[in-house]
Amino acid sequence: MSSATPAIRLQNVHSWYDESHILHGINIDVMPGEVVTLLGRNGAGRTTTLRAIMGLVGKRTGSIQVNGAETVRLSPHHIARLGLGYCPEERGILTSLTCQENLMLPPKVAEGGMSVDEIHEMFPNLKARQNSPGGRLSGGEQQMLAVARILRTGAKVLLLDEISEGLAPVIVQALARMIRELRARGFTVLMVEQNFRFAAPLADRFYIMERGLVVRELSAAELQDNTEMLQEYLGV
Repeated sequence: MSSATPAIRLQNVHSWYDESHILHGINIDVMPGEVVTLLGRNGAGRTTTLRAIMGLVGKRTGSIQVNGAETVRLSPHHIARLGLGYCPEERGILTSLTCQENLMLPPKVAEGGMSVDEIHEMFPNLKARQNSPGGRLSGGEQQMLAVARILRTGAKVLLLDEISEGLAPVIVQALARMIRELRARGFTVLMVEQNFRFAAPLADRFYIMERGLVVRELSAAELQDNTEMLQEYLGV
């Protein structure tokens, strides 16, 4: 592990929704430029981890640092301005706005965001559909748009929740190319994925979660030697 300051560091993080205690003291580091995946069954606490980082849970304790800044007492809009972009599983596309209007809607949180031309080069579908209502886009196009509008804001640390879920293989391949290009550009990515075959060739490291705890950490090089353990935890 590098001696650089982590882009994201969670130390003994607990979180709650109302009276439900979901995370039970998790510890996660994501270094600048890494792609890290949270693996686990549904209900393991992976999505809650992303929401806790963004301050979108009812209560959180412990330490959550973004590029060295403590955020556990900050509100979500202040956290976003540290350069975080969150793409939730439900995508949040406004159906009455055009594709282009959706793209331009979020405010900039930092300098250095991708230009519209760069985004259209990465996602040609969005250029072709820029005047189409958001509700008329396919599921894959909506997912591309959900990620693309984050890239325009200047966020360099991306939290991506199940971006491959339910999409056609050709779209999943396009999203995989996108993640490789973002890593080459120096972005940091923490993603939740149920699709192990999608995540395995993309991530540098993996945290396996179960019942609100991190139970194992693996590097990409360790995956092949831990197939039985992965099957036990993930059912893959």
